[in-house]
Amino acid sequence: MQQYLNYSKEWLEQHGAIHTAKEICQQPKIWRDLLQLLSQKQPQIETFLTPLLADPNLVIILTGAGSSAFGGVALAPWLREQTKRNVYAYGTTEIVADPLQYLSAHKKTLIVSFARSGNSPESVATVKLADQIVSDCYHLFLTCNPNCALTDYANQKNNAQRILQLVLPEGTHDLGFAMTSSISSMILATLLLLGGIDTHDANDAVMKIATICEQQLLNWQTITKQLAQKNHERVIYVGNSCFTGTAQEAALKILELTAGKIATRFDSILGLRHGPKFMINEKSLVVCFFSNDAYIHQYDIDLFNELEHDRIATDVLALSGQQSTHKQILSVDCHLSDCWLIFPYLVFAQMLAFEKSLSVGLTPDNPCPTGEVNRVVKGVTIYPFHQI
Repeated sequence: MQQYLNYSKEWLEQHGAIHTAKEICQQPKIWRDLLQLLSQKQPQIETFLTPLLADPNLVIILTGAGSSAFGGVALAPWLREQTKRNVYAYGTTEIVADPLQYLSAHKKTLIVSFARSGNSPESVATVKLADQIVSDCYHLFLTCNPNCALTDYANQKNNAQRILQLVLPEGTHDLGFAMTSSISSMILATLLLLGGIDTHDANDAVMKIATICEQQLLNWQTITKQLAQKNHERVIYVGNSCFTGTAQEAALKILELTAGKIATRFDSILGLRHGPKFMINEKSLVVCFFSNDAYIHQYDIDLFNELEHDRIATDVLALSGQQSTHKQILSVDCHLSDCWLIFPYLVFAQMLAFEKSLSVGLTPDNPCPTGEVNRVVKGVTIYPFHQI
């Protein structure tokens, strides 16, 4: 019998959960498929990216809306440190509303657009605004839908020197409401394309995290289901550096799949103490994303120990790439750089959100059947921008 997350296909279909469950489980396979895709496209990719990345003054902007924005937030700090490049993450929702705050007219810029559907009004508007404002602008479209507004824009421009579109492997265009396969694959593609990692090392790392996540799908199913049965009214995710953006995405998953029935928050490890700690009460779950970096890890442990000592939250949990005997620290046994830990941490967060959705009586594939919130955003009016 075919199963996903330890549920039968028939049960999942009856409970409106089949797409989300399948799309969480398929991610390791998708990541391996992505390696093959990028290898096949290597000549085209190198022709486009090599001359751009040779310019030390190039500005790289990672952008998207919702999860697509948070993927950029997760990666930007690591890319900035490792590649010594000018890498920033801004939401398309920010750029469209006030483009001159984020786009510099006279700086050579590469806009990396994360887009599941490729049809969000802000995604297309951001690309057009960038071409309108920036005199030397280039675009990398990472899309999951081959037939979309961004594809149409690329075809209309018909300029291979200025635009490279990569359609990610089949299956990344999630049918479920929440982004799962799509966001992890867009993050991975960006890491492989812009991270400056040796090809052999990158391939080994992808294979390792894919195997780890396949193993954890079994281990974490019991844990996430048990956590979901507890009466948490609030879930707080915290992490440093690239895990702050990961925490933001993790918090969004709970919020989306429970249709706001569970309040969520994210913060940095040190930032939580500066007021947001008031969010934690006796009906809260706090999840800490630990770094593998020895210096950063000191701050992770300090906060974790403090939260345990406070005894305010119902549950305090941590995910770590290092082995631990502490029963509330879940090890993924991944001694790679933090950028690779993003992927198992995301999988755990997706699984927990899925179980929380079911626990509050919702259908994960469509937690808002009345349509106030949609899989592809509707109701946005894009206004013409006129420079003074």
